[in-house]
Amino acid sequence: MSATLNAGRTRAALRTSARVSGELLLVLVAAAVVLWVLGRMWSVVWPLIVGLLLTTLTWPPTRFLRRRGLAPALAASLVTVLFLLVAAGTAALIAVPVASESGELADGVVEGVQRLREWAEGPPLNIDDAQIAGAFDTATARIQDSAGAIATTAVTGVSTVFNGVVTAVLALFLMFFFLKDGPRFLPWLGRQLPGRLATDVPAVAERCWLTLGSFVRSQALVGMIDAVLIGLGLWILDVPLVLPLAVLTFVSAFVPIVGALFAGFVAVLIALVSNGLTDALLVLAVIVVVQQLEGNVFQPMIQSRGLGLHAAVVLLAVTLGGSLSGIVGSLLAVPVAALIAVVWNYLREQLSDPPPALPADGSSA
Repeated sequence: MSATLNAGRTRAALRTSARVSGELLLVLVAAAVVLWVLGRMWSVVWPLIVGLLLTTLTWPPTRFLRRRGLAPALAASLVTVLFLLVAAGTAALIAVPVASESGELADGVVEGVQRLREWAEGPPLNIDDAQIAGAFDTATARIQDSAGAIATTAVTGVSTVFNGVVTAVLALFLMFFFLKDGPRFLPWLGRQLPGRLATDVPAVAERCWLTLGSFVRSQALVGMIDAVLIGLGLWILDVPLVLPLAVLTFVSAFVPIVGALFAGFVAVLIALVSNGLTDALLVLAVIVVVQQLEGNVFQPMIQSRGLGLHAAVVLLAVTLGGSLSGIVGSLLAVPVAALIAVVWNYLREQLSDPPPALPADGSSA
């Protein structure tokens, strides 16, 4: 004889499910409202985020100087100037060797185009000069017909560059103020909040700060591993501009997906115009292997240890962030997931029952 459902328990289960669903729906609506507000304020939020990330990178030397007796404003100024010098030196380390090799690279590009044309004229394509000229004329006509779209794209690109410069300047100013006044922020925040929030919010903010610092350090370590391995491969293959390409690889590691693609494209292009097709394919193979190791081994392992997240969570967070918000989503996915984990763990600590007290003799019950 089969058991029959208990009407009272069924109604209680349905009521509980309805209540939980309603509460979850309210939480999702609140989260959607918060995201909408952040989107409307993105021109301010994005420089703030960049400034915080830069501050986590530059806070250790600032803390060192402050512990040696320097005034907060002086320590923040020195570290900010040092950061600008390092950034300028990094740009020079990339630009100067490239400029010195520009003539040779330009000759290599011309020679590469000529080789490609000669290859197209031979078997199996057998494309003659008239066909090549016709294709060139067709491409020119299409470009002329698309002049309006190209102009719009150029204007959009200029606007993007301008916005990027404004964001960088604001982030630098914010970094300076964070370095100067950061330690006073949490005590000030505690004084502005009532009741238990005066304790909980600063505690969560401090944990989030430590997590952001761990993220930046782990990302820098991943970028360093990429730069060393790819630079070693370029050096073995005798590709020119090894040091600038390694530096470019390290810097681009802070921009997920697109940064790796850009650095890899530049390395393969230089190998193609200087060493030929075979070495270019070998460089491409080295970059693909290193990027696969980084994305599937190094980055999940290093970030999962530093941020307290499982490697699978890191991979899923990057995938979800990229699908929702593109490059910015990929960049912020891992730190956002880590901050959510920090808040969740703190809530669990506050909502959990204390462990049972041991008897006076120390024996367990």
